[in-house]
Amino acid sequence: MNSQKTSEHALHRAPTVRPGNLREYERSLDGEGLAIGVVMSRFSQDIGEGLLSACTSELKRLGVAESRIALATVPGALEIPLALQSMARSGRFDALIALGAVIRGETYHFEVVANDSCRGVMDVQLAVGVPVANGILTCEDDDQALARMHQKGSDCARVAVEMARLLQAFGEHS
Repeated sequence: MNSQKTSEHALHRAPTVRPGNLREYERSLDGEGLAIGVVMSRFSQDIGEGLLSACTSELKRLGVAESRIALATVPGALEIPLALQSMARSGRFDALIALGAVIRGETYHFEVVANDSCRGVMDVQLAVGVPVANGILTCEDDDQALARMHQKGSDCARVAVEMARLLQAFGEHS
């Protein structure tokens, strides 16, 4: 590993000791050896594909091997939590990522889908103990989603790697 990558992706060795013996776990974005599961909604497919492209590019940049990234697609945002839950329970993944888009329409359905898909994603990670980066965009229109998809996809990759490493560090130093 070169020195730039080493500093950027510092491994969790031991918590830093701060004044007053406060222990701080250092952030790590080293994806080497991690297995990441991604669930993507096929509804608003162009936006989902943009999220996925940015996400997988960033995962690879962080050192996650392409062969260690698994993708499952589902019909819509409401189906994402069940697929995540199954992946989380399999024990094969260090972290998961939810990708999709909920675009406001003319009815209350937007609020139902946005709220319930988000709650479902949160419930999975809390119930199973596998971190889930939530990349389900909730936007007023397609233009907002298109403007946000690349940044959000990249952000989710970093969140997944960082949280996987943080949970590993908790196990190593408990």
